[in-house]
Amino acid sequence: QVKLVESGGGSVQVGGSLRLSCAASGSISDINSMGWYRQAPGKQRELVATITSSGDIYYADSVKGRFTISRDNAKNTVYLQMNSLKPEDTAVYYCYVDMVRPYWGKGTLVTVSS
Repeated sequence: QVKLVESGGGSVQVGGSLRLSCAASGSISDINSMGWYRQAPGKQRELVATITSSGDIYYADSVKGRFTISRDNAKNTVYLQMNSLKPEDTAVYYCYVDMVRPYWGKGTLVTVSS
């Protein structure tokens, strides 16, 4: 069994920063990629950023230049540094780990207010 624990969400004003963390534990092996999705109220879940085991990184266009994803392989942890936050970044952020199948965290709420 795999467990993902997210932390770092909260409320921030426009232009502020937050850092999300997601630690994976349990039967961890051969991680292909780790990353973050988000789901805003009334919208579909969308991919925010992902990082592969070889270090390849993808960002959604909406967050490029503002968000930075990183991972600590020794700790099976993925991070998302979010800067210059905008109201449209308000969402529940879910981390995932892709092994033989994807595993999901329960989500952490990020609220950006003007």
